[in-house]
Amino acid sequence: MRQAQRLKSVRYDIRGPVLRRAQELEAAGHRILKLNLGNPAPWGLATPAPIVADMVQNLVDAQGYSDARGIYSARVAVAQHYQTLGVTSVQPDDVLLGNGVSELIVMVLQALLDTGDEVLVPSPDYPLWTGAVSLCGGRAVHYRCDESAGWAPDLEHMAAQITERTRALVVINPNNPTGAVYSEEVLLGMIELARRHGLVIFADEIYDKIVYDGAVHRTLAALAPDVPVVSMGGLSKTHRAAGFRSGWLATSGFSSTDDYLDGLQLLANMRLCPNVPAQHAIQTALGGYQSIEELIRPGGRLLEQRDHAWRSLVAIPGVDCVKPAGALYLFARLDPEVHKIHDDEKLVIDLLEQQHLLISHGTGFNIDTPDHLRLVFLAPTDVLDDAVGRIATFLSTYRQ
Repeated sequence: MRQAQRLKSVRYDIRGPVLRRAQELEAAGHRILKLNLGNPAPWGLATPAPIVADMVQNLVDAQGYSDARGIYSARVAVAQHYQTLGVTSVQPDDVLLGNGVSELIVMVLQALLDTGDEVLVPSPDYPLWTGAVSLCGGRAVHYRCDESAGWAPDLEHMAAQITERTRALVVINPNNPTGAVYSEEVLLGMIELARRHGLVIFADEIYDKIVYDGAVHRTLAALAPDVPVVSMGGLSKTHRAAGFRSGWLATSGFSSTDDYLDGLQLLANMRLCPNVPAQHAIQTALGGYQSIEELIRPGGRLLEQRDHAWRSLVAIPGVDCVKPAGALYLFARLDPEVHKIHDDEKLVIDLLEQQHLLISHGTGFNIDTPDHLRLVFLAPTDVLDDAVGRIATFLSTYRQ
């Protein structure tokens, strides 16, 4: 039996051939150091105990289906969360809960796209966006993010990609994989393009609280009250609850005549409901003290690991990296004058086989040059030292 033809154009390389090779090596008895996924739990970054306790407390009442949109108390909590961020129009009925943001990404695109419609997606991107656009019959058109400007979106390049088929603009802020946190000026420029061309903005803000060195995350919807925005967040990263699969979206700026929201409700009904136990974690997670703050301030574990890994990585000859202002990743560049790489997927497979280290290649994030690598800095500093040491040893003799 052959797979559906529509899957031929869908790629998700960060869980593709490289991961399959790692699994083969593990099956053969090798121990692989995995710094390829932003998964906090394996590195001892646990979900705060009150969140777990609240979910456990409600397990008995979470055995049946919930409202297709999600339980009311959680939707109230999400609505109030956005209200405190300046999106004052959001009400509980504007909130839809999902099995992580990943499910919601597919749903928001399914509700919008007809065959051949175009969506502006950053390059580099979180590749689920590009893959999901293709899966829904659309075409991802990539706008350039400028490494020399701290990976800020190139607004002129973005404007030049807009055609009569463009329906939406994806904004990932803070950005995966680059760690960029966008300025208000850049966000307002993107909002103006969306306003001028009648585009929906999909604001992927899953890392909204993970920022460093005084960087400020600005909630896009608060800057765009008159533009249709779908804001997305969840518990996976800021609350270290990736396995709960607990995410949300909030809609703002839509007209009462837009039937797009009816399409979202239809899709929500068809999947019956999101994971009910994890919905009970949302109200507690969004209320009270935000434990992520102690991890990102000076002396905090995530900040220290970012700094440690960044210093070690850029000390390797021919390796440079824009210091990330947010998120959990280093997106390092290999100087093509020093490291003459023409196939970065082969590079990371060779690194895996020789050093038993699993990281991600840059073209897997839809960047068009084979000269970047993504490393997750969730591991303790001694593990990061080991990983960067393996990379340095490998690059010192590697040739293609």
